[in-house]
Amino acid sequence: QVQLVESGGGSVQSGGSLRLSCAVSGYAAGDFCMGWFRQVPGKAREGVATIDDDGDTTYKDSVKGRFTISQDRAKEMLYLQMNSLKPEDTAIYYCAAVSTVSCGLGITAHRIFLSYGNWGQGTQVTVSI
Repeated sequence: QVQLVESGGGSVQSGGSLRLSCAVSGYAAGDFCMGWFRQVPGKAREGVATIDDDGDTTYKDSVKGRFTISQDRAKEMLYLQMNSLKPEDTAIYYCAAVSTVSCGLGITAHRIFLSYGNWGQGTQVTVSI
């Protein structure tokens, strides 16, 4: 059974940092993509960053240079280091994983995540001015 459990959310002031962690279990070895998504009330869930089994990463433009996605597949862990946080980064952050070779933040990959992905319960990140 696939399980994803996030931790590390919280409240920080603008310019601060947080590190999100996600414990991933239940995936057999193979091609699967992992990612971080976020959602604010009334808006669609959006992709923030993804990483594939080769370690190739993609980022939403607004977080490039500030956020870093990383993984330790031996330990079944996914991370998101968030620096220089801004109030507009406030959201519930979700980790997700899906068996696919189409890893990224494009429309096709996003739909695959939404339709077939496994998701964590979410962790709140709040950035105040």
